[in-house]
Amino acid sequence: MFVGITNTPRDYAWGSAGEISALLGTQPTGKPEAELWLGAHPGCPSVIVDPAQAGGAGDLNEWIQRDGAQILGDGLTQLPFLLKVLAAGAPLSLQAHPTPEQAAEGFARENAAGVPLTASNRNYKDASAKPELIVAVSDTFEALCGFRSMADTRASIERLAELDAASTSPQPALFAEWLAFAREDSDLRAMFEWLISAGDPVPELVERVTALAETAAEEFALVRTLAGHYAGDPGVLIALMLNHVTLTKGEALFLPAGNIHAYLRGLGIELMAASDNVLRGGLTPKHVDVPELLSVLDFSASPVPYLRPHALSSAAQVFQPPVRDFQLMEIAGDCSLDISSAAIVLCTEGNFVVEGASGSATLARGGSVFVSADERHLKIQGAGQLFVAATQ
Repeated sequence: MFVGITNTPRDYAWGSAGEISALLGTQPTGKPEAELWLGAHPGCPSVIVDPAQAGGAGDLNEWIQRDGAQILGDGLTQLPFLLKVLAAGAPLSLQAHPTPEQAAEGFARENAAGVPLTASNRNYKDASAKPELIVAVSDTFEALCGFRSMADTRASIERLAELDAASTSPQPALFAEWLAFAREDSDLRAMFEWLISAGDPVPELVERVTALAETAAEEFALVRTLAGHYAGDPGVLIALMLNHVTLTKGEALFLPAGNIHAYLRGLGIELMAASDNVLRGGLTPKHVDVPELLSVLDFSASPVPYLRPHALSSAAQVFQPPVRDFQLMEIAGDCSLDISSAAIVLCTEGNFVVEGASGSATLARGGSVFVSADERHLKIQGAGQLFVAATQ
């Protein structure tokens, strides 16, 4: 069965001015366009275009709650992934996500403590992990992702200390205290905890680094950008501990549990486990639970976590992260795919016909459908850009 689905972009403050509607050829909302959710997450489930196709269900979550065992396949009762179109017009918060075990424990703990699901200080909205991948669809997509080596971080601090020393009012003690944490990779946790806890002299250090960045041309442009949005936030300094990457169109990242990251600018297709568990670590006015964040972060220094696709055919490639919950196929022309469970298909360019074992759908730019598991083998014809999200 092919069931048309749609949704309205979520208007988070960091969203872009019309980039999602421009990509999909839809009417601009007039509000910030941050994320278009395609899936069954109860926080913003996809709307079913023709409820008669789904026994009268108005949204995908309602339909799956009633008939999930029949339409999802592979023994599933919940759709395990969530597909998003994401457009960052301003930096998102620094954040990380829990492992499955951490999510289950945290969700149960907060439930037992009586913390309402809608409370601003709630960390765990559900009992699931939230690994995710992002594929750039704009010409460039900028992000922070994972810790750099301490040697690289130390080099940045030393350069700032040089700028400070050359200024008319140097404050060497500030940088000496920061550099005291910058010895080995094993000190990443101690430096991070010192910065995010924001005790003396961290606020003064943030102010000083922000001022120095104004004189440093492009060398510390990231500091200027972040401070322009989140003045005084210790995340401005934490960002210097992280890998700063600019993806080109078609490149992707995979962000596993514990990876600290932030999307800074650009338009992408994001696919993740169907969870809304976010532990924030700065660059946000929202709740930051420092002890809980420290308990889930991976403080290993690591390279940029690129996710390279592999070819399925001359017209199709697949991004396969090391999780069972999801994979993302990108289609440019005629091809065939096999799916073992339900899928979601989104067209971002051109026109396609998708045929399954018993049904079919015609998709133009901006169109999306839910495909039930019984369709199994998909024959795709057309040209443009089509994304297919499914389990592995």
